Amino acid sequence: MAVHGWLLSGRLWQPLVEELGRSWELWCPDLPGFGHAVRPRGLQPSLASYGRWLADAATERAAGRQVVLIGHSLGGSVALHAAPWLGARLAGLVQIAAGGGVYQPRPFALVRRAGCAFVTLRPRWLGRLPGTASIAAPLLADARAARGLLACSTSRAAVRQLPALTAELVVPSLWISGSNDGVMAPRYVRHLAGYTRHHRFEEMTGAGHLPMRQRPVELAALIRSWLEEEGIGFATPELASDPIAPSPEPVGRH
Repeated sequence: MAVHGWLLSGRLWQPLVEELGRSWELWCPDLPGFGHAVRPRGLQPSLASYGRWLADAATERAAGRQVVLIGHSLGGSVALHAAPWLGARLAGLVQIAAGGGVYQPRPFALVRRAGCAFVTLRPRWLGRLPGTASIAAPLLADARAARGLLACSTSRAAVRQLPALTAELVVPSLWISGSNDGVMAPRYVRHLAGYTRHHRFEEMTGAGHLPMRQRPVELAALIRSWLEEEGIGFATPELASDPIAPSPEPVGRH
């Protein structure tokens, strides 16, 4: 199950679905309030609430199978919050451009101000025009969900909680960073990954913040090799709880 980052949608993963979907089932939902998904009134715009939603959605979708979560950027924080709720259902975690754990007051304040200004001033009508599907997600995202998740993810408490959540992981994890990522520098991804013992860190030379768009073939190869290395999804046929089930048709396309 692949989780997109802030102001994005499940459409983000389309190139990776085309690569991994040849062998594995990859579900890429829109988080509530983003893409085409409506945010239920009872769902609070916080990492904790979205983490619980993600765990419930993954459990329902998996239908008895185990799950590997793939999180991108803020989606990686949501995945970390979902992990405790999944328990034994979780087989592994892949974090792409998702790091942190170091609170930086001034940079985070700037990010909050800039992000909120964009959400307030964006031309939402532009996202409804024909032919704008590729750029529509940031323009149409639910304002309360967008502002709430941005404020929560950059708060002192939330940032300091990430290392603890990472340290609690009992499943193998793969942490991937782009050497040219101007949003989440590789050192922060490596820093957060270091809080869990059973992890592998990979830096993609020349990649930026969206390797699933820039380098889908290379990214798919990294994930595939890690799955093989950890033996995830390669159980004997008589076991019905394969973490990632082979699927002749990719799912979750947007």
